[in-house]
Amino acid sequence: MDIGIKIKNARIKANLTQEQVAEALSVSRQTISNWENEKTYPDIISVIKMSDLYDISLDHLLKEEKTMSNYLDYLEESTNVVKSQNKFSKLIVIMTYFVIWAISLIVFWFFTNESDAMGFGIMFLWVLLPVATFVTSLLIGRNDYWGKRKWLSAIVFGIMYMLAEYATFSAANMVTFGKINMPEFGMILTGAIISVIGLGIGSGIKHMKCKAQENSK
Repeated sequence: MDIGIKIKNARIKANLTQEQVAEALSVSRQTISNWENEKTYPDIISVIKMSDLYDISLDHLLKEEKTMSNYLDYLEESTNVVKSQNKFSKLIVIMTYFVIWAISLIVFWFFTNESDAMGFGIMFLWVLLPVATFVTSLLIGRNDYWGKRKWLSAIVFGIMYMLAEYATFSAANMVTFGKINMPEFGMILTGAIISVIGLGIGSGIKHMKCKAQENSK
C-alpha cells in the first residue's frame, strides 16, 4: 500500500477533513491533497504530527509487508536536511552573539577615545551585551537547542560577560596604571542570570506552543 493511501485512510478513519488536518499541521489543504495523491511527500515532522493526530503508530503508518523504499529514502533525505538546517541555525545564533561581542571590543579599543570610552563601555556592558545575551538565550530555549544541555550555556554566557568587562574596563586600567588586576568573577553570575532568564522565557514559549498544538487536536 502506498504512503498516500495509508495517510488518507488514517485521516478518514479519524473522521477528519483535509481542512482540519491542514489547520492542525499549519499547512494548506492543497498540501494535504498532494500528500494523499502522492504528488509530493510529507516531511518527517509532518508524519510525526499526523501519527499523533490520527492516533496511529508511526510503525503502522510507515511500515508494510512491502517496504516503501521510495518514501523511506525520501524521509531519510529530508531528515538529513532538517538536521543540517538545525545545525546551521545553531551556528548562526551563536556566531551572531560572538560577532557582536568581538566587534564591541574592537570598537572600544580602536574607535573610541578617552572621553567617550567610559560611555561606550557602559553601553556595551549594561545594554548591548545583556540584550545580546538575553536574545540569544531566548532563541536557544525557544528552539530547544542541545536539549537539557542548553542550560549549561548560561555558564558560557556568564564567562563571556566576565571576559567582556575584563577586556575593556579592567584592561584599560591595567594599561593606565601598569598593574595586573584579577577578573571580576562576580560578573559571571550577572551574565548567567541574564542567560537563564532568556532560556526560561524561550523554553516557556516553546512549551505553550506545544500545549496549544495539543489542544487544537
